[in-house]
Amino acid sequence: MLLGRLPSSSMKLDNVQKLREISLAWVLSRMLTIWIVGDVGFYILLPMLDIDTSYSAAPIAIALYYAALTSIAVFTFWPLFRGWRPAENRAHIYLFLAAFFGVAVLFVSYALPLLPPIQWIESWNPPELMIATSWYFLPKSIEILLQQLLIAALVIAFTAHGHSVRTTGIWCAVLFGGAHMLLVFGGLPFAYVIRFSAAAVLAAFAFTYLLTRVSSGFVYAYALHWFYYALTIYMAHTISPYAQ
Repeated sequence: MLLGRLPSSSMKLDNVQKLREISLAWVLSRMLTIWIVGDVGFYILLPMLDIDTSYSAAPIAIALYYAALTSIAVFTFWPLFRGWRPAENRAHIYLFLAAFFGVAVLFVSYALPLLPPIQWIESWNPPELMIATSWYFLPKSIEILLQQLLIAALVIAFTAHGHSVRTTGIWCAVLFGGAHMLLVFGGLPFAYVIRFSAAAVLAAFAFTYLLTRVSSGFVYAYALHWFYYALTIYMAHTISPYAQ
C-alpha cells in the first residue's frame, strides 16, 4: 500500500500513528479551501488584475498563479507529505519519466501546431481546450500537479485512518468530480460541465488505485492526468464536429 512506501520500514508504524493524529476533517476542509479559493481567485481575482484567464493568452501569469497555489498546498499538507516518496528510486521510473517528457514535448511543440484547425459554430464561447495552443500546457501542467497533490493528501490521510481503497476512491471521486462542477463559473454549458465532472469521477478512482496499489503511482497518475488533456485536444481537432 501507499503507506508502506511513505517512510522507511523501521519508521512505518510511528509515522502512521502520527498521520492518524491529523483528522480527516482537517484534511478535507483545507483541501476544499485551497481548491475553492483557487477557483475563485482564477475567475475573479485574475480578471480584476487585468489578466486574461485563457491559458494560451496569459500562460506565464497563470502558471505563476498555480505555482503559488501549489506551494501553499505543499506547505499546508507537509505533515502528510514529509514522509512520502512519490516516486521510487528505480531505473524504470527514470525511463518512464524520460519517455513521458519526450512524448509531451513532441506533442506540444510539434504535433499540436500541425493539428487541423477548429471551426467553432456555437453561440457560446469555445472552451479552452478547443482553442489551446502549445502555451496552454505550461499552466495546465502546474495545475495538474496541484490537483494531484491535493488528491495525494486525501489518499494518504484516508489510508492512514484505515479506510479501504474503495472508500478512499469514493471520497476522491465525489470531491474531485464535485470540484469540477465549478467549471460552470467559466461560462460553459451545463452539459459540458457534467461531462467533465463525470470524467473526473472516473479518473479519481484510477488515481486512487495508482497511489495506493502501484509503486511510484503518483508519477503514473500525473502522466495519465496530463495525457487526458492532450488526448482531448487531439480528438477535438480530428474527430469532433468542429474539426475542419
